[in-house]
Amino acid sequence: MRYIISGKNIDVTEGLKNAVYDKIGRLEKYFTPETEIHVTFSVEKERQKIEVTIPMKGNILRGEQESTDMYVSIDLVVEVIERQLKKYKTKLAEKKQSIEYFKPEYLEDEDLDDEEIKIIRSKKFAVKPMDPEEACIQMELLGHNFFVFRNSETDDVNVVYKRKGNTYGLIEPEF
Repeated sequence: MRYIISGKNIDVTEGLKNAVYDKIGRLEKYFTPETEIHVTFSVEKERQKIEVTIPMKGNILRGEQESTDMYVSIDLVVEVIERQLKKYKTKLAEKKQSIEYFKPEYLEDEDLDDEEIKIIRSKKFAVKPMDPEEACIQMELLGHNFFVFRNSETDDVNVVYKRKGNTYGLIEPEF
């Protein structure tokens, strides 16, 4: 695997790099040597955060963990990625564009249970034109973590969502 390691508000030391190669290197049993692994370390106040992104055609595997110790965060993020791989193995393999990133032994292993995704509730609602700020207020009033609305300025369907630290995000899809 090819590692791309970067840091925000932190110098990436040889110790951190070695921990990445050692711990995240456990994922080599799943991926081909050409697979890129993007690792980003960041520090904010007391929080030690690691983000691992594995881009593939048609899919992105991503794990993010934070703790008070960066080495603990590294261990935790590897567990997150492995859980994703085990849970979505069949679905990833069925998408032929992603198959080139995985080792054949991993795809042939039938020991892992594949959980089926089940939609248990479906909802229809009118998408009312409003501005993003109004959508955030509506989201808060409903007690949801996200809200779909039609942007009154662009007439596009947008999504606002709640982020950590009581901040908001806006998703504006491009078609």
